[in-house]
Amino acid sequence: MNTYSTQMEAARKGIVTKELESVAKKELMTTQELLPLVASGKVVICANKNHKCIDPQGVGSMLKTKINVNLGVSRDCKDYDVEMKKVMEAVELGAHSIMDLSSHGDTIPFRRKLTSQCPAMIGTVPVYDSVIHYQRDLHTLTAKDFLDVVRLHAQDGVDFVTLHCGITRKTIDQIKNHKRKMNVVSRGGSLVFAWMCMTGNENPFYEYYDEILDICREYDVTISLGDACRPGCLADASDVCQMDELVRLGELTKRAWEKDVSVIVEGPGHMPIDQIEANMKIQQTICSGAPFYVLGPLVTDIAPGYDHITSAIGGAIAASAGASFLCYVTPAEHLALPNIDDVKQGIIASKIAAHSADIAKGVRGARELDDKMADARKSFDWETQWECSIDPETAKSIRNDRKPEFEDSCSMCGKFCAIRSINKALAGEFIDIL
Repeated sequence: MNTYSTQMEAARKGIVTKELESVAKKELMTTQELLPLVASGKVVICANKNHKCIDPQGVGSMLKTKINVNLGVSRDCKDYDVEMKKVMEAVELGAHSIMDLSSHGDTIPFRRKLTSQCPAMIGTVPVYDSVIHYQRDLHTLTAKDFLDVVRLHAQDGVDFVTLHCGITRKTIDQIKNHKRKMNVVSRGGSLVFAWMCMTGNENPFYEYYDEILDICREYDVTISLGDACRPGCLADASDVCQMDELVRLGELTKRAWEKDVSVIVEGPGHMPIDQIEANMKIQQTICSGAPFYVLGPLVTDIAPGYDHITSAIGGAIAASAGASFLCYVTPAEHLALPNIDDVKQGIIASKIAAHSADIAKGVRGARELDDKMADARKSFDWETQWECSIDPETAKSIRNDRKPEFEDSCSMCGKFCAIRSINKALAGEFIDIL
């Protein structure tokens, strides 16, 4: 019988859980190296007791950077079978986490299917589901209604929940007075903001935070503290609304840790390149090293259709400066619900960003594949190159589509290939060019 309620409590008691042991192997660490990081909250193992098929992952700045994929149906795109196909494709491509952001239909069967069939971490945003679950207008919902949905998600096996606990009635005045260009762009944050405006009540996720912690402790659900005031454009980056909320999230992080509940802190958003590193360091200080989960950051506002690229640029910088968890962005961001190809493009871009950051951070084993790729390129070992590739299928198809005359080159250089010439020169062989 377990003598602990959460992974954090177990680590604080010196207990090596099977989940911690699994994560340690993946990260090339000993359990004794990992144990104090989980105990201190600097590493989170999101593993709800009811998510029986989970393949545990660790989230923390000293570990490999993890990738989250947002999916789910909407009123305009409501096929749950298509979403499940995207889920399995995402996991196959290497996603570590799936967030169900469904905003239409009967969400319970889909959520339960995820936690019974999907080995990745599962996250949700209960405030979305509250309106759907009760089929009532937002202003009629009570604090108890919101908390009951948090409990429902915990019972269903969800590993982490995004809760916008950091905005309060004070935020309403800040948004009115500071004249942000885009105000609140967080979907969950906007619902909480609207509910406070319509009811005159305090944010229930803030007011009843202790009750929420009790639910999370019971099922071992990680709280992902949502950034309702994240910047939605470059002009709003690092402003007083964002920073004031971050300070509150730092306070809430410590309160969660007092109850052995793990925390991830969510961050920007849209942000100029020169502000990203500073934001990561500020978060680490204010939130005492809790893992930072960032959407991008997107480094320009003018690339609709290519925001997987603007996000990957910001994500690589953010993760190299301490972010632990990248939320993928697809080419459909700001435009539409992503299709399967969009999902692939978003994941590949995020994986490139995450891997690049892991090399910069010196994460154990991060550069092994790069060195193996260099050796394969030097010896024209194409099969090993495919094995090392983030997307072997695309790399192989490009080469096959434009086959060179000689295998020891590509159709770009042919016999002008630098590697071919140097290999022959060092071997004392004749170097034929024409």
